Amino acid sequence: MCSGCSCGTQDQDGTGTTPAVTPEDSERIYDVTGMTCGHCVSSVSTEIGKVGGVSGVQVDLTSGAVTVSGSGFSDDEIRAAVEQAGYQLAGAGS
Repeated sequence: MCSGCSCGTQDQDGTGTTPAVTPEDSERIYDVTGMTCGHCVSSVSTEIGKVGGVSGVQVDLTSGAVTVSGSGFSDDEIRAAVEQAGYQLAGAGS
């Protein structure tokens, strides 16, 4: 069973992604801990997608890397969205 969100699905290796990143947007990469299945990816993607200024979210389940594109959003807003989904933001990159 998924230990990250207890959704009942089997843990799996793989990559979950959401719609493509828009090339003209700036990108920031975050490390999210605790994601173990596609439902986890969906929860994180949905919450981050609600942040104002975010135009795209790409999640790599295997590495925990979350690439957020857009403009006008802050690290604190992304951290709050990740925590709302039930996970932790480990760090922020470029």
